[in-house]
Amino acid sequence: MHKHMVRRGGVVGLLAAAALLVGALPASAAPGDGSAFVVSANLTLVGGPAINVGPLAPSHTDGPTTAEVASVSIPNVLTAGVATSEAIRDDATGGVHSEASVANVALSLGGFSGSIGLVEAACDATQGGNTGSTSIVNGTFNGQSLPANPPPNTVIAVPPGPVPPPVLSITLNEQIVNGDGSLTVNAIHIRANTPIISGDVIISSATCGPAAPPIPMASGAGLWIGLGLLGAVAIPVGFSVIRKRRTLVTG
Repeated sequence: MHKHMVRRGGVVGLLAAAALLVGALPASAAPGDGSAFVVSANLTLVGGPAINVGPLAPSHTDGPTTAEVASVSIPNVLTAGVATSEAIRDDATGGVHSEASVANVALSLGGFSGSIGLVEAACDATQGGNTGSTSIVNGTFNGQSLPANPPPNTVIAVPPGPVPPPVLSITLNEQIVNGDGSLTVNAIHIRANTPIISGDVIISSATCGPAAPPIPMASGAGLWIGLGLLGAVAIPVGFSVIRKRRTLVTG
């Protein structure tokens, strides 16, 4: 009889655990992803070797969540100082935050040059949606000041004007909504498409989202069913143990 009670208790216990899990599981078990990197360059130069660098200092919500390099050097294209990236996920809320920053950037591309004290891309994914931003400190290129907080997808032609055609197209605060619902923010995306130079350079890139559903404690019907089934296990098994002890004592 005791073995039968314990066996019945084990079965009911499994049912109780299953009910609690039903109440606790979110709609999707897959967490939100995020990533970031500081610089990448893919260029073809006439009379010179192809340049394929990066992504440098990559980070990801699955790890490593942070990355840093003391300096960046791409000959005849770019030099920079300290560059960092970060991609973190909050499992309790499902939110994701990614960012990348590069300090003391010096650019030389297509016969044009520029400098930036600090450039940063950031994005956040929450249950309310995705948002992104770009910050540029003391930035100039081809003698033109770069806005500190450019609106999304601000395009600058270098040289300016329709004639001659631009050698470079610079997109500031480039925001791309990807097919999986995530958002990519490229603080600076330089595109070159001439017979002499072609390709692109990205400085500070962050991708995040969509946010994962939060992971709540068991609630609602699953909670009460689970607690009821646990009670159905605990009470009979408890009485069985008490009877067994009484039998041993009286025996």
